[in-house]
Amino acid sequence: MLAFRTEIRNSPKEQTLKIYLSDTTLDIALKNLLENINGVRVVEVQESISRNRVEENVTVFKNEDLSINTLKERIDAFLEIYFEEVSR
Repeated sequence: MLAFRTEIRNSPKEQTLKIYLSDTTLDIALKNLLENINGVRVVEVQESISRNRVEENVTVFKNEDLSINTLKERIDAFLEIYFEEVSR
């Protein structure tokens, strides 16, 4: 099982990035780390609804001047390094 999965989501207001962790006990710690990434405006831990496999997710809101795809690449790279370090 993957440690994380990220998805770009569209809402009527703005695009967000949803991060689903296989270990939801890391949600709060990860939220605090993600807030320091360049281009991140706000990070929230939200209850997941609908068909998702975990009960909560980390939702990232981007700065207006940044592409959601660029932010996804930054966060995916950060998460890969983070989980590589955690698994050692």
